[in-house]
Order: sequence, then structure tokens, then C-alpha cells
Amino acid sequence: MAEKNLEEMREAVEAIREKMAAAARAAGRDPAGVQLCAACKTRTADTVAASAALAIDVFGENHVQELCANYDAGAYCGKPSHFIGHLQTNKIKKVLGRASLIQSVDSEHLLAAIEKEAAKTGIVQDVLLEVNIGGEESKSGVSPEQLWPLLDAAAAEEHIRVKGLMAIPPVNDDDAQNRRYLAQVYKLFVQAGERGYQNVKMETLSMGMSGDFENAIREGATLVRIGTAIYGERDYSKK
Repeated sequence: MAEKNLEEMREAVEAIREKMAAAARAAGRDPAGVQLCAACKTRTADTVAASAALAIDVFGENHVQELCANYDAGAYCGKPSHFIGHLQTNKIKKVLGRASLIQSVDSEHLLAAIEKEAAKTGIVQDVLLEVNIGGEESKSGVSPEQLWPLLDAAAAEEHIRVKGLMAIPPVNDDDAQNRRYLAQVYKLFVQAGERGYQNVKMETLSMGMSGDFENAIREGATLVRIGTAIYGERDYSKK
């Protein structure tokens, strides 16, 4: 499957939106409470700008270089951009001011580095804490047990606001197992919100991708990150 043209993207987004709304209603939730984040890794600025006219709420970037290129080119057309990939501390400066939300904070080291740069810039950076719910070595994120010291550390920072959690459950053909992982993340999300920190507001639960976004919404996700189902297969030969 090649990259989609605008009409194909429009049809894809409409179909995704219908599935999102149905999943929300099945869970007794308002469909308006779930955002669609287009994961636009490897897409050109032209493709991203074309898709900005569609019913996409937010753009998510995995690579700092692509965030900078697309942001600076005006490809998001005024819509928010989030950073959703693994963030190296030496690239934080480039992300601040371009990403309204950093979804992938997974260590106290990264937290401290964001705090330092945000303080220098005079801004308060919104972040999500990333949880590795399946304990997979190939994925970033803290274990559920490590979430609490990370949350404590984040709550102590002046230039960081924690807005929620992000997770990528293990790829799983077992629907029930997939939902168990997603439900575990939702439980952590609720528990984190009950701690009563001043600068912690559990508003965003980012989980669910092209393969499991309906399950994620049924289990409480407020934002789903979808790339391939919107844009088609990625062409890595360009990189």
C-alpha cells in the first residue's frame, strides 16, 4: 500500500472518526472527548499541510528534525504539534516552542533537562509521562512502579506541567490481553490524578494506534495516535 492522496486521506480520516465515535459511545463517553493525533513520521511538509484540512486535532512527530522542518514550514496550519518519540536531552531546545506537548517523558534525567531549558526560555512545558506497560526492552517508558517517583519528581519542577500519561502496549493479537494492558494504564492515570499535585492535571491519556485505537477508547484514552491508517505505508527509502 503506497502513500495516500488527499481524497484517500479524507476517506481514511472520516472512517477513523466514525470508529472513534462508535467506540466512545459504546463506552458511554462523549466522542468529542477523544482527540485524533496524526502521527506523521517520514511524511513531507506538503502531505502534512494537505492533511491539516481534515478532521485531525493534533500532529505528532517522532523525530526532532521532522518536527522542526514541518513546524518551520507552517505545515501544521495552526494546529497543535506534539512530540511523541524518544527525546534526547541535547535536542530539547529545538522542541520547546514547537511542541505544545511532549508526550514521551520517560526518566528523571529527561525531566530535569526539560525543566532547565524551559526555565531558561521562560516557559512552562506541558508533558505526558510515558509508561512501558508491557515491560518491553525495545520500548521506552517507565515501569508502573517507577511512575510514582517520576511523578513526584515532575511535581517538584516549576517549569513543567504534567497533563497525563502515554503508553504503547505490546502488539497483541489477543483482544482481551490488549484491553487488559490498556485498562492497567487507565488505572494508573486515575491514581496519578488522585495525588493532588498542583502542577499535575490528568487530562490526556494518549494510547491506541492504528491497530488498537478502538480498544484504547473503550478503555479510557482521550487521544489516539494514528499514522499508517491515515497516510498509508511509510516510505523509509527517503530517509
